Amino acid sequence: MSKKQKFKGLRLILGDQLYPFHSWFDDGKDYVYVLMEIKPESEYVKHHIQKIVGIFAAMRNFAEDLKDKDFEVAYFKINDDGNEQSFEKNIQLLYEKYEVEEFEYQEPDEWRLDEVLADISGGTMVSSEHFFTDRDEVETFFKDNDSYLMERFYRHMRKKHDILMEDGEHIGDKWNYDKSNRNKLPKDHDVTDPKTYSHDVSDIYQEVQDAGLESIGNIEPEKFIWPLTRRESLAYLNFFVKNMLEHFGDYQDALSNEYWSVYHSRISFSMNTKMLNPREVIEKVEEAFYERDEIDIATTEGFIRQILGWREYMRGLYWAKMPDYKTLNHFNNKRKLPDFYWTGDTKMNCLSKAIGQSLDHAYAHHIQRLMITGNFALLAGINPDEVDEWYLGIYIDAFEWVELMNTRGMSQFADGGIVATKPYVSSASYINKMGDYCSNCEYSHTKKTGESACPFNSLYWNFIDQHYEKFKNNARMGMMLATWDKMDGDKKESLLSQATKYLDNIDTL
Repeated sequence: MSKKQKFKGLRLILGDQLYPFHSWFDDGKDYVYVLMEIKPESEYVKHHIQKIVGIFAAMRNFAEDLKDKDFEVAYFKINDDGNEQSFEKNIQLLYEKYEVEEFEYQEPDEWRLDEVLADISGGTMVSSEHFFTDRDEVETFFKDNDSYLMERFYRHMRKKHDILMEDGEHIGDKWNYDKSNRNKLPKDHDVTDPKTYSHDVSDIYQEVQDAGLESIGNIEPEKFIWPLTRRESLAYLNFFVKNMLEHFGDYQDALSNEYWSVYHSRISFSMNTKMLNPREVIEKVEEAFYERDEIDIATTEGFIRQILGWREYMRGLYWAKMPDYKTLNHFNNKRKLPDFYWTGDTKMNCLSKAIGQSLDHAYAHHIQRLMITGNFALLAGINPDEVDEWYLGIYIDAFEWVELMNTRGMSQFADGGIVATKPYVSSASYINKMGDYCSNCEYSHTKKTGESACPFNSLYWNFIDQHYEKFKNNARMGMMLATWDKMDGDKKESLLSQATKYLDNIDTL
């Protein structure tokens, strides 16, 4: 009989920490690696069923990979008899089983988990080794400034990490090509079909049902489309760079009735679960820029900015501003989220499409989130708490550190201007400009009042009127305020009356 192995301690791996090249695994076979599927992590908001199943499946694949490499793994499935459905209680069980008294854990990306794990006795936190920045780096960078201007931080990151730089200067004639990335799809343009998988996750889906976990959204358990391993995530990335990157810059903002992902990479789930590292993603795209003439600087910079700039910036802001940030409600919005956010059942085609695909695929690209679902929620005065919960639950890539800042900050302007310099709101003209959603809608994007007038139009001006005083000192809102000031009284009254009618009957729109 072989002597029982003695272990130094436990090492906890969360469901969004599936990075196989963490330094833990360099020489760590005298530790027990612990992964848990527990109800509190699946129920703190109502998640999309694909999100729950996808994270569980990816965790199980990661655990099997560790076992194949001869690491000791303790895994708690959601319905295991010995699963206490608690990090602390399960850790205590493993303390006894393996006769250890200490455990290590990688720094969580969410404030809530940071507090939970810090309260468990014997715990020591280490870096997740994922991000370009430390938690406090953004706050330190802006310590002597009144505003957290992302562009300053982004340029700092480009220089610091020597990305799209040459001899200390930025490549191209400017730092930021955002204005070049706003085209709609041309007529008769054939978009490359996105790469998907067809995993059979029926067993996990049934376990989730048996556990009684509430969820939203739709799933085909025999045809789960998302990557569930690092190898599959790399294949997603490689497919994007080879087949879609060329057109990403031009059409990343495009809205389409026909194409649900357009030219987006859809690697955010893989990145936010750490199956992909942001460094390797950026290096792959930068390499394509240098090697392929068809990959221009506007496309390359636009993609890299979202990862090196926004992603790192948003995480840093999260740790700088929490926990108070989660309570901010600049406009004091209180209205309940309309029922159609849970069903997609609305006559507004843009919302029906964006919500419908979110329910079907657990995904929408950033303009669908910002300028369709988010835009309407802000114009309608929806409570940002409800908007946060919806975004955090419905998207497979949503974890609070990134979702909260994008939703409560950039989308809902509930922070009063910490993230964005102005509210991201628009009337129907912008939506029509960016795609074909308006072409087969029951509402007319050109009508501002009267029967079949697009709700976005009157709600937009109602929003300007309601918050006029708050916008007086915002230079970026000056043109809109001036336009409102110039309207005659009857036109204003008609627009406000139309908006009131729609808001009073919001669930029937």
